Amino acid sequence: MKLRLTIMIFCYNFFFAFSQNSNSLQVQKIDIEKLASLCKVWGFLKYYHPNVANGTYNWDDQLLTIIPKVEKAESKDELSKIYLDWIKSLGEVKLCKSCDTETKKKYFDKNFDLSWTQDNDMFSADLSKVLKYIQLNRFQGKNHYVAMTNSGSIEVKNETEYKNFEFPEQNLRLLSLFKYWNTVEYFFPYKYQTDQNWNAVLSEMIIKFKEAKNKTEYQLVLLETVVKLDDTHATFYSDSINAFFGRKCIPAAFKIIDEKAVITEFYDDSLSILNDLRIGDVVEKVDEKSIGDILKEKIKYISGSNYKTKLRNAYWLIFNGPTDSVKISLNRNGVLLQKMVGRYLFKDFKQKRKVEQKYKILEGNIGYVNMSYLHMKDVEKMMLEMESTNAIILDYREFLNFTPYVIARRLIQARKEFVKFIEPDLSYPGRFTWKMDLIDPMKNKYYGGKVIVLVNEETQSSSEYATMLLQVADKVKTIGSQTAGADGNVSQIEFLGFKSKMSGLGVFYPDETETQRKGVKIDIEVLPTIKAIQEGKDEVLEKALEYIKK
Repeated sequence: MKLRLTIMIFCYNFFFAFSQNSNSLQVQKIDIEKLASLCKVWGFLKYYHPNVANGTYNWDDQLLTIIPKVEKAESKDELSKIYLDWIKSLGEVKLCKSCDTETKKKYFDKNFDLSWTQDNDMFSADLSKVLKYIQLNRFQGKNHYVAMTNSGSIEVKNETEYKNFEFPEQNLRLLSLFKYWNTVEYFFPYKYQTDQNWNAVLSEMIIKFKEAKNKTEYQLVLLETVVKLDDTHATFYSDSINAFFGRKCIPAAFKIIDEKAVITEFYDDSLSILNDLRIGDVVEKVDEKSIGDILKEKIKYISGSNYKTKLRNAYWLIFNGPTDSVKISLNRNGVLLQKMVGRYLFKDFKQKRKVEQKYKILEGNIGYVNMSYLHMKDVEKMMLEMESTNAIILDYREFLNFTPYVIARRLIQARKEFVKFIEPDLSYPGRFTWKMDLIDPMKNKYYGGKVIVLVNEETQSSSEYATMLLQVADKVKTIGSQTAGADGNVSQIEFLGFKSKMSGLGVFYPDETETQRKGVKIDIEVLPTIKAIQEGKDEVLEKALEYIKK
């Protein structure tokens, strides 16, 4: 009898606790949905409503005023009435005759989605009707909050400047999220490519922004939000984040291959010798954690359009820390070693300045050009010296000094289309229009030999664009591994008190193949290997020479 009673009491308590927990989760879900709807309505009115988009109102203050009202709403009708009253207070929206005019613009609409305005589960029919009317009679003037740059990306402007907002109060944190989320929602050309749906990101981050307990937690949430763009251009830095992960690093660079960190070069030769580090050392563990486990733990804080670029960008999360040394386990020529390695501030390294030859003629009458060190003023002399070579290798595996139109024009005999762009249409926020660009041959300066372009994960942004430009050559092959997948220029966007970046212009091949996330097209893939690093071999260059000599 006692046993039965005990079981009954246990079951009652269990189901009561479960019911309470379920109810709590349901309430939280409803609260998130209300705040997510507010984020979307606030952002929509910011860019669409004529009396808001023209800068008449302090739009940040409007949000802070309405948040408590939205949080108290207990039904769809009550929430919709709050929004309807708010919209009515903003003044009349006049009929827009030009909004309905036929346009010759060719639209790219994979990012465009205002279907939420007609969500019958969230909004009343009256509210959906009003939101649709505003869409069809949207603002057509000079937007107060956003402008187009000459390069086709956006410039965020006239936002209230917030200073010393390292950890604002809860509603200001929501304002920070809503401001950033809507900029991405309407003006990020690659929103449709993110791994996580952007609406789902909003719901997830509302909780995290609300629950952040201090400035470090808050700024880590900012970083996590930026990383969700899956964009190598999307970056975020702060002193708190640097302090959290540690400013001190080992005196060597590395490449992650097969979940191991392979030492590739030294930042400071003397300190590397002092710590007995060698090129080709294969680090398997850091402070008793495998490289793979460190990556799994910290991947949500690493920006990158693709996984290979995330591995490249993990440089500050593998060995960094606040202490003066770190324990590592490494494999050196089959011998397993454990050692303490010193950590230092990067500014204290005595780095040797690289002295690279801009170009040279290799064995077999093959030209080699290091595009990271060549300048536009060098092109005429370089091409003159290489005009009788069998092939030219153009190496884009580092940074870029100039866009090589003057080279590409010598590699074709007829006008060619080499790129298509999408850029935001500010007259219809969220939509993007197609553009294209052509390149013409240079008269009497045609180079008829083979052209090889070398790329890897360091080939990013303008270097990817330059590679696309060179890929129009009549006899071209691209050799290497996946590039950074962040083509085009950059837009600066904002949280409260912090600035971030994202890709601002959509870049595609003429056949409309994406370069974002994928990287440029590669004809012959050559992946990095530990063995090649240890033997000091350049496998990509070797493959290029092998191809040319066939």
